Amino acid sequence: MDVCVGKNKRTWSLHRNLLSYHSAWFKEQIKEEVKGKGGKVDLFDDDPRAFELLVKWLYQGRIDNVSTMSIDKKWDYAYACQQLYILCEKINLPQLKNIAIDQFRKGCYEAGLVPGPEEMAPVYQKLPAFSSFRKLVSRIAARQIMDPDSECDASVYRECFSINPDFAIDVINEIKGRSGGALFDDPTAEEGCEYHEHPLGQRCDSQVYKWERR
Repeated sequence: MDVCVGKNKRTWSLHRNLLSYHSAWFKEQIKEEVKGKGGKVDLFDDDPRAFELLVKWLYQGRIDNVSTMSIDKKWDYAYACQQLYILCEKINLPQLKNIAIDQFRKGCYEAGLVPGPEEMAPVYQKLPAFSSFRKLVSRIAARQIMDPDSECDASVYRECFSINPDFAIDVINEIKGRSGGALFDDPTAEEGCEYHEHPLGQRCDSQVYKWERR
């Protein structure tokens, strides 16, 4: 069976029995082909690098270990594994999904890099709400926001928040759940003019705005 992948329609010719053995999704595609409804499968929205890893796993039973790669190749491979995870979600290959997410995490750690908003957005666009990869990237974003040594703040993820509000909810919940349960001071109990509008550098007389407690 011919499988065409990506915008440039890179094509692989693969054994039907192998595809159908590992993937119920491909098994269904093969049934359609037998019925004469098409002689190939199109995966134009998927990444050829990810499909290349899938083919390696199908025929060799493994994919490469990112730890064996030079530092300059680790991030690219990690990102390919992210795309592989998304592909495996589509074709229902949970075993390879687990391998892909482990290689992604290891690649990020060893490269000293994490995905940015542009890499996180497709995770929320293409994966279901219960996806472990969603949980992973929301925790990465939460950690980046809370890192006192990082210049990153929540505005970095503005586009992700606007594309998928679930991302914002997940990040906030991760911050709440992993911050040790610390409770902020009550802003309604604060005295002074913290919430007033003043010309730059000016403040109210703090004695004027003392709360009257009841």
